[in-house]
Amino acid sequence: MNMARLAPYAVTEAVSRGRRHAETPPRERSEFQRDRDRIIHSTAFRRLEYKTQVFINHEGDLFRTRLTHSLEVAQLSRSMARALRLNEDLAEAVALAHDLGHTPFGHAGQEVLDGCMKEYGGFEHNLQSLRIVDTLEERYAAFDGLNLLHETREGILKHCSPANARLLGDIGQRFIVGRRPSLEAQIVNLADEIAYNNHDVDDGLRSGLITLERLDAVAVFAQCRREAEAQWPGLEGRRLIHETIRRMIDVMVRDLVANTRANIAAAGVASLDDVHRAPALAAYSAALSPKLRELKDFLRLNLYRHEQVLRTVDRVRCIVADLFAVYMANADLLPPRYRACAALDKARAVADYIAGMTDRYAAKAHQRLCGGSGFC
Repeated sequence: MNMARLAPYAVTEAVSRGRRHAETPPRERSEFQRDRDRIIHSTAFRRLEYKTQVFINHEGDLFRTRLTHSLEVAQLSRSMARALRLNEDLAEAVALAHDLGHTPFGHAGQEVLDGCMKEYGGFEHNLQSLRIVDTLEERYAAFDGLNLLHETREGILKHCSPANARLLGDIGQRFIVGRRPSLEAQIVNLADEIAYNNHDVDDGLRSGLITLERLDAVAVFAQCRREAEAQWPGLEGRRLIHETIRRMIDVMVRDLVANTRANIAAAGVASLDDVHRAPALAAYSAALSPKLRELKDFLRLNLYRHEQVLRTVDRVRCIVADLFAVYMANADLLPPRYRACAALDKARAVADYIAGMTDRYAAKAHQRLCGGSGFC
């Protein structure tokens, strides 16, 4: 990455707030590239291959997982960061790490684990992602976690309540004083949305739970489909779906880049400190935003709440709840590392262990400890 071409409000090593533990600077790569590399080599990142996005792992080999989703977010983030002259390496690192804390079985698993942890401080996957990179990864002799740069950690922690922020020290301070994260972090947040809106359309069509005909009621999809068919008369099947979705992604990315660039200019942003003080700068235009809400509403009603998806959700909810109850009743069933942590905070140790499970590991653990088929 050519540092000379970065905008004055981009994050650079020169303005970074550094690492919690001092280290010798890396050779032949930047500090933010080091962060990216540490994330990719982490155990938590590899586990994402077998964690649910929408469809459970056993339902098909071609549906997105948390891993493939994270790679798509990273690709989009790098492209937009480059267009806006931001730090691509930082954007990529944040994108690759943003879902590390997700439980097995997607949002359903998170909701159940949060309910189980209600009396013990709750559970939230953004906080868990930070906990993983700060504490839970065991790779280095000198420190726990990955010892990432402050700006990478800041980007990973997208949301945080004031109560939790007060427990996090400097990394939680911006939620207390109302400061924004870097533009790199803001871009990743919206790249996440672009990725899942579009690949959930793709996976929903592949599954047969939604159809092209029903999607024609969604303006942005219908427009992009018409454009694809006009350019390629007679196109159908997977090629038509791909040509439509790639146009949707292009519409969203170009709108976001153009509108963010305009917001930066209108706010007179000239430094990273200006970014921190300004309202959110990365945003879609007023013309596109309602169309994206329409798409999200369609997916929520027709895919995420589809009877078949909800049946699966009901089956996997009890896996997480049962595992939590079993381990809380008998912490000796935990692996040695978590058993030691349970002596200090049993509920958090149990939550850490369950959150780190893949879909199939959780199902097998449930089968072994609770009997049955592994699913309720």
